[in-house]
Amino acid sequence: MINAAHVVIYTQDAERDRAFFRDVLGLRWVDAGQGWLIFALPPAELGIHPTEKDAGPGGDALKGRHQLYLMCDDVAATVQSLKDKGVEFTQPVKDVGWGLLSAMKLPGGSELNLYQPRHPSPSQHFIRERSEPVSPKTK
Repeated sequence: MINAAHVVIYTQDAERDRAFFRDVLGLRWVDAGQGWLIFALPPAELGIHPTEKDAGPGGDALKGRHQLYLMCDDVAATVQSLKDKGVEFTQPVKDVGWGLLSAMKLPGGSELNLYQPRHPSPSQHFIRERSEPVSPKTK
């Protein structure tokens, strides 16, 4: 049975990005050897989105690609807290319907999305130790 997920971020500057996740975001970590840090992530969820042309602008450009979004309860407060730590944001907070979305620049040059969801989250239900399938009507 699957018991976890392992996410990989490819970067031009792994040392600086590792320091960012360790020191700025404060994620717990272990050294897997030779400086390869592996970070613990908060609870996660997986969304499966179509890439057909009718999926919207840029749908074809996303084929075979994956994205990582960090989630928070209050995106405005989280953005401000991270700015206070020197994090540069590449996108202002905007309402995209399913949530309030922003993006920050990682030290290695890539972009990392941050959002406050407006959709139901299965993580909320796991925290309450529920095991039945989650639907928008389930509370």
